[in-house]
Amino acid sequence: MSLKICIAEDNYFLTKAIKEKLSFFDDISVKYHANNGAELIGKLEENHNIDVVLMDIQMPEMDGIKATGLVKNKYPQIKVIMLTVVDDDEYIFNAIKAGANGYLLKEIDAENLYKSIIEVTEGGAPMSPSIALKTLNLLRNPTIATEKIEESDTIKLTKRETEILIQLSKGLNYNSISDNLIISPSTVRKHIENIYKKLQVHSKMEAVMKAQKRNLI
Repeated sequence: MSLKICIAEDNYFLTKAIKEKLSFFDDISVKYHANNGAELIGKLEENHNIDVVLMDIQMPEMDGIKATGLVKNKYPQIKVIMLTVVDDDEYIFNAIKAGANGYLLKEIDAENLYKSIIEVTEGGAPMSPSIALKTLNLLRNPTIATEKIEESDTIKLTKRETEILIQLSKGLNYNSISDNLIISPSTVRKHIENIYKKLQVHSKMEAVMKAQKRNLI
C-alpha cells in the first residue's frame, strides 16, 4: 500500500528537491503540495486522506507551527514531520507543543527521509541527530525554551530598525532602502547587522518572518 504524503513548503526549489528525494520509493505517493499553512488546511478540508504531512516552519500567511496545531486538532490520525532549516530551541519546543510527530532538517538525504516517514507511520518520532540532542536538553531543562521565548518577547527595536525591517519585508534591497530612508547603504547594512543580533537570526527572510511573528512590524 502506498503512503500518501503532502508537502507544505513555500519554496519552489525545496519542494522540487523533496519530491525528487521521494521519487526513488514506489510506496510513497505525494498527493499534493501547499505553499503555506493556510493553503494546506484548505486542501486538507477537500481531501484529508493523507498519512504524513512534511511541514516547513517559516511560511507566509500561516506558519508551520500554527498549521501543525490545527492539523493535529482536526485530523489527529495524520502524522506531521517538521522538515525545516530551523534548529532553534524555541521552534523545536513550539513544534513539539503543537503536536509534531517528528522534526527533521532539510539536509537529510533521500534514504533517511524515507526511513523517517516509515518510522513515523509506525508510531515513532524521527528526529535529525542534532534536533534529538536539543530536545533532550529541553526535556532536562524545560526553562531554556521558556527563557528564550521571554527574551524574544522583550526585543526592543529602534524606530529606524523597524523602518528598515518594513522595507525589507517589501523585498527591497540595500540601495532602495538607502534611497527611501535617505541614509547611506553602509548605514542600512549596519542597522541590519544590529537587527540580526537583536532577533538572533542570520538572513533577511528570517528577520522579517521573526519580526512579523513577534508583531514588531
